[in-house]
Amino acid sequence: MNTLASLYDARVAEGRLIRDDAQEATLSALERIRAELAAAPELPKKRGLFRRAPEVPKVRGLYLWGGVGRGKSMLMDLFVDSLNVPVRRVHFHAFMQEMQADLHRLRGEGVEDPVNPMAKAVSDSVRVLAFDEMQITDIADAMLVGRLFEQLFEAGTVVVTTSNRKPDDLYKDGLNRQLFLPFIALIKDRLEVRELASERDHRQNRLRGARSYFTPVDAAARAEIDALWADLTHGEEEQLVLTVKGRKIALPRYRNGMARVSFYDMCGQMLGPGDYLAIADALRLLVLENVPRLGRSNFNEAKRFATLIDTLYEARVKLIVSARDTPESLYIEGPGAFEFERTASRLNEMQAEDWAEDWTDDGGSDDGGETS
Repeated sequence: MNTLASLYDARVAEGRLIRDDAQEATLSALERIRAELAAAPELPKKRGLFRRAPEVPKVRGLYLWGGVGRGKSMLMDLFVDSLNVPVRRVHFHAFMQEMQADLHRLRGEGVEDPVNPMAKAVSDSVRVLAFDEMQITDIADAMLVGRLFEQLFEAGTVVVTTSNRKPDDLYKDGLNRQLFLPFIALIKDRLEVRELASERDHRQNRLRGARSYFTPVDAAARAEIDALWADLTHGEEEQLVLTVKGRKIALPRYRNGMARVSFYDMCGQMLGPGDYLAIADALRLLVLENVPRLGRSNFNEAKRFATLIDTLYEARVKLIVSARDTPESLYIEGPGAFEFERTASRLNEMQAEDWAEDWTDDGGSDDGGETS
C-alpha cells in the first residue's frame, strides 16, 4: 500500500496539485490512522452467547479544521482512497439527517433506547466514517451527537472529519449549549485535533470576476457555466440525499458544499420552507439553471422560487443562475408580481462582488490547490 505522502507526491508530479507545506505536515496525522488501520485485526462480527467480547482495537481519529480552500477535502480524498477497510465518506449534515430519521422511525416502533441500535447499525457497516464539514446548527442534532458518537467510538469506529470551525466553536451560541459541551470534550479526547493553517487559499479568485447571473439561457451561457462548474469541482461530483421529515431530497450533482440543479429540481416539486432550509444548511454554493419567465401559468413554482431565494439569501449561500430574463423582468404580470420585486432585488444583490467575498470567507468548496 502506498503511503499518503507518496500519493501526494504523485499528484504533485502529475500537475494535479500544487505543493503546500501545511498540507504535507498534515499528511502525517492521516498516515498514522491509515497505518494503524492496516495493522489492526479485523473487528469481530459475532461472538458466542457466553463469550466475553474481545477488546476492540482503538484507533484515534482526526478533527481537521481550517479556512476554506486550504485543502481539507482534497486530503480527505487522498485518505479515503488509501484505505483497505470499509469506509463511508458523507457530508456531516446528511449523516445527521439520516440519524434523526432513524431515531424517529425506531421511536415509532416502540424501541425504548433507539441510539443503541442506530450506533450498532453504523459500526457494523463501516470501520471509518469520513465526514465533510462537521458543524452543528440544530438543537436536535446537538442533543443526539454525544451519545451516538460515544457508542460509535466504543465500538471501534474511527472518525475523521473536516470542519471550518475549531471544536470549541461548534454550536457556538446555540440553544442549551451547556448540554452540548460534553460532546466537545469527547471530540478532543477521541480525535486528534489539527489545524490546517496554510497561508494560501487555493480556491481564492476562482469566482472573482466571473459572472453569476446568465441571461438569456443559450449555448454560450451553458458552456460558461459548464466551464465554471468543472473548474470548481475538477469533474468530480456525487449525489447528496437530504432527509427532511422522512422525505428524501436528492441533489444529484454535488461536490464539497456545492450543488448544480435545474429550476424544476428546486421549484417544480412540492418543496417548502423546511426543505429549502435543509438545502441551504448543506450548501455554500448553488448553481440554479433554466429559470423560466414567471407568471399566472406557473404561479406555484414562482412562489417556491421566491421562498428559495429568500432562504439562500438569509443563509449567505453563493448563487449562480441562468434565467430567461433579467431579475426585474422575470415576473412582470400576475398575482404576486409586486411581492416579487423583493426577490428581484435580492437576486441583483447576490450578484455583487462582495457576495462572492462572503462566500470565500465563510464557506464554500475546499479544492485544496488542485490545478484546473
